[in-house]
Amino acid sequence: MPAIHSNAENSSPLLEVNGLKKHFPLTAGLFSKVVSHIKAVDGVDFALKKGETLGLVGESGCGKTTVGRLIMRLYEPTAGSIQFRPHGEEGEDYNLATLDNASLRPVRSHLQMIFQDPYTSLNPRKTLLDIIGEPLRLNGMRKGSELEDRVVEMLRLVGLRPEYITRYPHAFSGGQRQRIGIARALILNPTLVIADEPVSALDVSVQAQILNLLKFLQRELDLTYLFIAHDLGVVKHISDRVAVMYVGKLVELAEADDLYRKPLHPYTEALLSAVHVAGPAQSHRERIVLEGEVADPSNPPSGCYFHPRCRYAQDRCRQETPELQGVAEGRYVACHLAEELDLAGAASG
Repeated sequence: MPAIHSNAENSSPLLEVNGLKKHFPLTAGLFSKVVSHIKAVDGVDFALKKGETLGLVGESGCGKTTVGRLIMRLYEPTAGSIQFRPHGEEGEDYNLATLDNASLRPVRSHLQMIFQDPYTSLNPRKTLLDIIGEPLRLNGMRKGSELEDRVVEMLRLVGLRPEYITRYPHAFSGGQRQRIGIARALILNPTLVIADEPVSALDVSVQAQILNLLKFLQRELDLTYLFIAHDLGVVKHISDRVAVMYVGKLVELAEADDLYRKPLHPYTEALLSAVHVAGPAQSHRERIVLEGEVADPSNPPSGCYFHPRCRYAQDRCRQETPELQGVAEGRYVACHLAEELDLAGAASG
């Protein structure tokens, strides 16, 4: 399947993912014989234009974080390609899935990640100067006063005071720690930033501040985001497009406004029913509570993986696996009943 991307531009995408898979082996017995595989990511296709934000959402265990780590090459892909064009159409095209460590090193500065937990992602024994400046030192870019000046510049950019440079992570709140993590991710001037649940560990009021900061930084630094989250309410405020994952596969992809107004997959409808809508419409909306747990990726059900939890499931859904298909301009869904169902969006009353 060709990579699926926004129609906003005709130029080549910054990131193009095709047939991406990650299967973790399951072993048993005295000699650790491989008896099965956990199909954490099982054939994912999407593309990302420069300057846009793609939200990747789904319940815990659906494989969205694994996708981010595969792009960063923190995991080795089982199959598929990850085409990355940090310098545009005129520059070199890298397949991140096949590069060795030596070839990856000069590309890594264009790819950075913001981690979920601001408490465990920062070394408690290092000062902010050491934490934020470490990427510069590792890449041999700056040192001494030049490095310190760059760290101070980043602190100001993320809304922290320059005098904090000698302090340790324990002196800061969760929101401030996440700002430190953002500063560390951006100090190399990356092209693509993968934000892995960057606000899920924060209070609601602080979440809004960090989301606004990310949007500001995107405008100022011309950043492209892959924003991974489980909360569609959070994703709505930052994403241009949204991709929904379930058990290692994409089940729906659309422009954010279209998806929130009119979902095409029953799983998306269930996720949207949990999104709070201000006003009287909220009291008339049905909360869809999914029965059971996310399917086991080492032993998924036959047919559509979602059918054991789907209230619309029919015999065909239990027998045939739906493919992700385009049903309208910029809209893709993997559901046999997509054209028959009339699903409720987050804005419905």
